[in-house]
Amino acid sequence: MSTPNAHTSPRGRLAPSPTGALHLGNARSFLIAWLSIRSRGGTIVLRMEDLDHPKVKPAAADEALEDLRWLGIDWDEGPDIGGPCAPYTQSQRRDLYAAALAKLRSLDRVYPCTCSRADVENAQSAPHPGDEHTSRYPGTCRGKHASWEAACTVLPEGRIPAWRFRVDPGESVFIDGFLGERRLDLAPSTGDFALARDRDGAGYTLAVVVDDAAMGVTEVLRGDDLVDATHCQLAVYKALGLPPPHFVHVPLVVSESGRRLAKRHGDTRIRTFRESDVPAARITGLLAWWCGWAEFGESITAAQLLGRFDLRTLRREPAVLDEKVKRFLGI
Repeated sequence: MSTPNAHTSPRGRLAPSPTGALHLGNARSFLIAWLSIRSRGGTIVLRMEDLDHPKVKPAAADEALEDLRWLGIDWDEGPDIGGPCAPYTQSQRRDLYAAALAKLRSLDRVYPCTCSRADVENAQSAPHPGDEHTSRYPGTCRGKHASWEAACTVLPEGRIPAWRFRVDPGESVFIDGFLGERRLDLAPSTGDFALARDRDGAGYTLAVVVDDAAMGVTEVLRGDDLVDATHCQLAVYKALGLPPPHFVHVPLVVSESGRRLAKRHGDTRIRTFRESDVPAARITGLLAWWCGWAEFGESITAAQLLGRFDLRTLRREPAVLDEKVKRFLGI
């Protein structure tokens, strides 16, 4: 069972990605993460996760910072203000990921894989109960390619291999700060998982582990769509000999059909409200109502919510962008 990183005071992180505009769902998770750390007098680290290169949009990083500030969410360390763990932008931290990848390679925990997503899906047998939405990797490339360069030679031009993490048999267990005990056996559920699609290991799963450890993050609070990904990250922490943070996964904001927010559900971008002169307290009030910490229609600032924050009273069900909320927002 994983043991949270020991630290004298809590250190949390906000990790926006400049692949699109911050929307109400992102903002709610960031607000809860901020309240959790600030209510205990801890330190907030902001890290820009810009490794998803094809989707990174110009000016989206600056826009995300402006949106967060407008909502009253601040931070103590980050790309705009610096700090002892700089740089705080992932594309500037590639050397750290390369070093971690080299260690994993020396331990024979990773290997290059040339399988596409379609290859993995086509290799599936009948799905097991509970994992109908998960593609299990059957280990096709284990021991197949002598090196990254060798794997590249069998791929069409423009495609590159992925590094896969060699999963150990056995159950992964951790205590989630909101959901309680979580268990998953990675071998039969996901198989060897993709660690990074980059020669030097600059990919999400490896990067977040390396960065959270290097930045002394003790609590990771995020949406509950990433619960299963946490088991993968814990396997990487263990392989690298790094202490994991305490994980907290909270319900998402969804549409009435239960899907994640998208353009078809209306314009829920924070920038839109900001540029339309909607008071920030009106939006944070809505986010707080979704959490169970405010009345519907109440205006309240992020700072004022500090006295009401209690993770134990956070609503267990997803927040829903229904017609009542849409009328309130005018979308």
